[in-house]
Amino acid sequence: MPVRSGWLSPDGQSRDDTRLVSLGALTPTSPVATRSGVLPGSSDGASRISGFTLTGTANSMSATVSPGRAVLQSTDARGAYPVALTEYSSVTFADGNAQHNRVDLLVLRIYDHAHDGSGRTEAVVEIVPGTPAAAPTAPAAPGLSLPLYEVTVPANASAGTGGIAWASALVGRRTATVGVGGILPVTTDTSTGAYPGQYRDLGGQLQRWSGTAWTDYPVLPTWQSWTPTWVTSTGAAPPAFGNASLSCRYVKFGTTVHLNFAITFGSTTSFGTSPSTNDNWRFGLPVAAASTRLLIGFAELAAADATNRATARVHLSTTTAFELILASGRPTAAAFPNTGGLDSVTPWTWAAGHTIVGNATYEAAS
Repeated sequence: MPVRSGWLSPDGQSRDDTRLVSLGALTPTSPVATRSGVLPGSSDGASRISGFTLTGTANSMSATVSPGRAVLQSTDARGAYPVALTEYSSVTFADGNAQHNRVDLLVLRIYDHAHDGSGRTEAVVEIVPGTPAAAPTAPAAPGLSLPLYEVTVPANASAGTGGIAWASALVGRRTATVGVGGILPVTTDTSTGAYPGQYRDLGGQLQRWSGTAWTDYPVLPTWQSWTPTWVTSTGAAPPAFGNASLSCRYVKFGTTVHLNFAITFGSTTSFGTSPSTNDNWRFGLPVAAASTRLLIGFAELAAADATNRATARVHLSTTTAFELILASGRPTAAAFPNTGGLDSVTPWTWAAGHTIVGNATYEAAS
């Protein structure tokens, strides 16, 4: 039958072996295959991956590999091999070449005689020697193996000459794997996602696989420009911006909309023909509102002189536009001749160079 249980070594599998290996790290790469990698985490919660950490011994060619758990995926038919290193393990790198540096590769490797004819059935941490060269590169990972580190071995390096300069010699190659649905911790991993909706943590940034690419999550909204429509509440005496200067921007977080606007009227701005004090100006919203509101923000009104300045409240008079309602007198405390909603003659007769600057927040319809 093609239904298989866990990998059973021909020399026996103890209950300890079964507990220590990871049978549940199943980030899928196909309907039946799992992503190879080291299980993440550390005893103090401070490290993304602590398993199979290589730590060099000063002034030597030797290093130790820390305990850890991993899964190595072979072909779909052959399945995945769960592995556990339960004790610190020592590795020793060969002395350096007389002339050139080389880059060795430290791997976690599976030998399975039933499939590879190697005469061995075991999991090992081993060194794959690189080729000395003027510009050396790491060798390819052999067979069924998981790269752990690239290690640069300097020319003439030996225990007698100070060994390997561990602080600069190591390049991490470990990748992680987690249970299906888990958030995958990665650093420089460039592999594609397994399914739309998979999440990963890339150096502290949560990302979601869309089916074609990794995208930052949540998708943060950006500020956008908009040009408000400008009409009157009655539909009469229609105004027009002409060559007015507008800087109007908004951002939408869920159903919350923040907006700001700055308008400087120009020489060709039309404030409305045959206006009356009943033709309240209305400025179109960038996003439709859920409901009307008496107050969603404030604006500063300014004419060319210091005397004609005032504050207005931003009134959500409809779900698609706001009006500006005069909310103060002059700085001199003198009353304005016209009050209420802003129009071409309220609170004063508007002209080129006059400005309206404000901001508001409201609930969007959706």
